Amino acid sequence: MIDYNPKEWFRYIFYFQKADTVRKLSPLILAIGVYSALVAYLILNYLKLGRNTDLKIISLMHSLLGFVISMLLVFRTNTAYDRWWEGRKQWGSLMNSSRNLALKINAMLGDEHDRERAFFRHMIPNYAFSLKNHLLNRFNPDDFTDTAFFTRKELHSQDHIPNQIAASIFNKVIEMQKKNVLLPEHTILLNHELESFTNICGACERIKNTPIPLSYSSFIKKFIFTYCLTLPIGYVFSLHFLVIPFVMFVFYILASLEVIAEEIEDPFGEDSNDLPIERICLGIRTSVNALLK
Repeated sequence: MIDYNPKEWFRYIFYFQKADTVRKLSPLILAIGVYSALVAYLILNYLKLGRNTDLKIISLMHSLLGFVISMLLVFRTNTAYDRWWEGRKQWGSLMNSSRNLALKINAMLGDEHDRERAFFRHMIPNYAFSLKNHLLNRFNPDDFTDTAFFTRKELHSQDHIPNQIAASIFNKVIEMQKKNVLLPEHTILLNHELESFTNICGACERIKNTPIPLSYSSFIKKFIFTYCLTLPIGYVFSLHFLVIPFVMFVFYILASLEVIAEEIEDPFGEDSNDLPIERICLGIRTSVNALLK
C-alpha cells in the first residue's frame, strides 16, 4: 500500500506511479485515439456528411446512456471499496485479538512459565504471517518462528497452515488447563480470542474467493467499450477532429474506474493499492513481543 499525504494536490496531479491507470490503459487509449481519428477522417473528408445527417442522433443516445453507465460504475466502485474496507476491518480485528490474547496470557502465566510464554510470543505472530501467506496462495517457512513445543517441521504445507497453527495454540491452552497451569475459567476467558482467529480467517477467505459475478463485470466492460466506440460518430459533427482527444479522455475516465475497482476488490494481494498486510503482521509481532517479553 502506498503512503501519501491526501492534502498535497498538485504533487499527485502530475505524479504517475507504477499502478496508475494511465500506464495500464495507455495501449487501449492510443488504440481508441487511432480509431476516433479514422472515424473522423472518413466522416468529414471521405463520406462528407453534413451537419444535418441523422447520425447526430447518436449523441442523444450518449446523453441518455451517460446516466446509466455512471450509476453502474458508482455501484461497481462502491462494491469493490466495501470489500477492501471489510478486509481492513478483519485485519484490524486480528491485531486487536492478538493483543488481547497476549495481554491475558501475560496476566495468567507467571515468571516460572517462561517456555509457555515464549510459545505464545512466537505462535500468535506466526498465525498472522501464515494467514498473510495463505491469502497469497503460498507457503513461506521463513516467516515461521520455531518454539520449544511446535516447529516448522510439524507443518504440512499442502494443508491449511493457519488452521494448523490455530489448533496448536488451542491445544496448548487445553494442555495447560489439564496441568493446572490455567484454571477452567481462564480457558473460557481466552476462548473469544482463540475463536476470533478462525472467524477472521474465514471472513478473509470469503472476500478473496467470492469475486464480483463474471456476467456483471463482463457487462460493464462491454458497455464501456460500445459507449466509447460510438462516441466519435455522434460528436464528430460538432467537435470535428477535436473528437479524438475528447473520446480518449472519456475512455480513460470510464475504464480507469473499472480498473481501480478490479484492483481493490481483492485487497490481499501485492498491488500498490492493496492492504499493508506485511506491515500489520510486523505490528502484531512487535506488540505481542512487548506484552510477553
